[in-house]
This record gives sequence, structure tokens and C-alpha cells, in this order.
Amino acid sequence: MVKIRLTRVGKKKRPSYRVVVADSRAPRDGAFIEIIGHYDPLANPAAIVIDEEKAKKWLGQGAQPTERVAILLSKLGIIEKPTKKHTERLAKKIQDKPKDGSAAAPEGASAKVAEEQTAAGKTKKSPEKPADEATAKS
Repeated sequence: MVKIRLTRVGKKKRPSYRVVVADSRAPRDGAFIEIIGHYDPLANPAAIVIDEEKAKKWLGQGAQPTERVAILLSKLGIIEKPTKKHTERLAKKIQDKPKDGSAAAPEGASAKVAEEQTAAGKTKKSPEKPADEATAKS
């Protein structure tokens, strides 16, 4: 699979990136097919230069941008703003939370265990120390 991704260049503690088209199996800073732009996150504002024609050509041929490159492409107006997987999960969790402010029960199997323990009257408590040990330490 062909990916559009970032390759790190620049000095130590001063990152700069090339936007490249590469085989997904190649290492991050390894072989690539073509350089289509560059990105400097330390500039204020961040410098993003991507050849729009080359990017559209590779996207048309089926190249998949990484999440960061998709965000950069959307800032330049080349593609639509991508939705992040973790953002979708977070939105779902927010919808599932009760609105009364009470703490939600843990999800999955741990919720069943918590229900069973409360039904049986068992709760997790720290073991109490005998009084003679507590006074001996002070």
C-alpha cells in the first residue's frame, strides 16, 4: 500500500519534515517514491508547503495519507478535514455518560463484577491494621 506520510529531517531538537509518498512497509526515514512538500512545525505559524497537483495525483491513484498528513492537507484545502478515530470514541463516551453528575459504572466485565459485589454486600476496602501496630510505629 502506498502512503503519503512525513519523513523527519533537520537537526537534533529542531525537527523538520518532508511530505513524501512511500511504500507503507518502508521505514519512516527510508526509501520513498516522491517528495511532494515539506512541513516545519517550529515556525510561527507552522510552515506547510505541499504541491497540490502531486498530492491530488497520488490521492487519485489510491495513496492513503497518514492522520497528520491528512490534517495538513485539510489545512491547505486539498481534502476535507478528517475525523479522528479517538474523537469518535470520545464523543460516544460523552453521550453514554449520565447527566445527573453521578459517576458512571465501569464498562464491560468489570461492571458485572462491581454489580455482583455490591449485591453481595462486598466492597473493596483497605485492610485495617490492628491498633497495637499503628501505635507502635508512631
